[in-house]
Amino acid sequence: DLRVEIRCPGETPYFDKINVAYSRCGEEGSVETVKALTGLPINYLITINFRGFRRLVDKLGGVWMDVDRRYFNDQGGECDGCYAVINLQPGYQRLTGLKALDYVRFRHTDSDLHRNARQQQFVRAFKDQIRTNFSITKLPQVIEVITKHVEVGEGGGADVSARTVLRYGALAYTLPAGHVFQTRIEGLEGASDLTTATDNIERAIEQFVRPDAEAPQKATSVALGTKRRVKVIPPLETTVTVLNGNGITGSASSASYLLGRRSYAMVYPPNGVPANAPSFDFFETVVFFDRAREGASQAAKRATALFGSAETRPLTPAIRKLSNGALLVVVVGRTFHGRLAAAPVDQTPDRKKAEVAPRQDEALGLLRDVQPRVDFPLYVPKLIERTSRLSSAKPVRDYNMDPKGKHRTVRLVYRTGGNDYWGIQQTSWDKAPVLSAKNFSRTIGGRRYDLYYNGPRLHMIVMRTKRATYWVVNSLLDSLSNETMIAIAKSLRPIGVVSR
Repeated sequence: DLRVEIRCPGETPYFDKINVAYSRCGEEGSVETVKALTGLPINYLITINFRGFRRLVDKLGGVWMDVDRRYFNDQGGECDGCYAVINLQPGYQRLTGLKALDYVRFRHTDSDLHRNARQQQFVRAFKDQIRTNFSITKLPQVIEVITKHVEVGEGGGADVSARTVLRYGALAYTLPAGHVFQTRIEGLEGASDLTTATDNIERAIEQFVRPDAEAPQKATSVALGTKRRVKVIPPLETTVTVLNGNGITGSASSASYLLGRRSYAMVYPPNGVPANAPSFDFFETVVFFDRAREGASQAAKRATALFGSAETRPLTPAIRKLSNGALLVVVVGRTFHGRLAAAPVDQTPDRKKAEVAPRQDEALGLLRDVQPRVDFPLYVPKLIERTSRLSSAKPVRDYNMDPKGKHRTVRLVYRTGGNDYWGIQQTSWDKAPVLSAKNFSRTIGGRRYDLYYNGPRLHMIVMRTKRATYWVVNSLLDSLSNETMIAIAKSLRPIGVVSR
């Protein structure tokens, strides 16, 4: 619904909702409109029809998603006030292709901002599904769906090879947890047509192009009021060897030159050995580091940010032989196109007061009613976000979460004064796919918590016990501050030791 300048080929530019570019002008109009808005080159345009969306999700065995609240409408059709049928219960669950499509398309009782957030949530969940549940036996079926229902166009009008598609699938499969960054445009105003200041769009573009990989750690330090104790080795003291891992002539020398311009201390393979990796099969750039040397891991993460699509790994014996003693070895893959990213945009948030209030009574009674149906102790938050109340549509739900139906789970659903929904999930199933995507763990107030970030925003915080896990899940828009999320998690207590 963002109002932008539409660039249709052969037409005078005009202003309308951004999705008009595709409905009226097709692929070329979409690309030109987004290029004009962002100033960025467009590498690929991917289109998928509804049937393809459903089939792709189903071929992967469904997708695990956290549904923030009860969604229900049985009045579909073309009548006044009618909108798409949907019937979803709240809580973390596996959705079929049809259910997932209903969820990501919904926007009737909230806004386009919430729909965009659901779509971004789907992208993260889809990536997690590939990384945790994909098997090679599903590959032929997935390729068939992509061939029939997904169109991928490359910049300049070239066709995208199946090999390229598979490589990006492999990238999603191997990408470590916490390496997906999603950007949103802030300050949007309006109802049907959304507008915002140009500065907000420019800021979102900068964050997209130059993501702050250290934002979660910095945000945690701010929320807890602690100082980060990380040894940071400056580029001048960071020795780097660059190797060609893609087979493209000049890739290693180009990357070496660019890193040298950023003040890195360049080192070359010993004894005049060519600067080639053991193979040319590197699709993504990899920054290898010497784990025995203090600060090497952090230096590798900083260097990785310069390459965009890259990952860090400890030195292997084969790579170490070519390192010539360097702290880092960069093996450039096919995703390196002769450029380094600019310095990341600092997204460290300001410290805020936890906006919480003591309000446990209404949840306590519901949880005591549910306790006999689960085989682990339920916890109640003694503090909740100060404007929140339990949802009137579905305040609590207990159900089987895991595929085999052996583990029960309970979901509390809260609604804020701003019409956002957040929740608390409790389950004895410790293999939920989302739990594998934590950024890091911290000990807070004597308890160990796993923290899950969306950029600088804390989206989920999880406490683990021997019998269960307890999740505090932020709203779709991450409207609860980091400090508020942590305060709620710290206030969780077993219902057996809490009095009204």
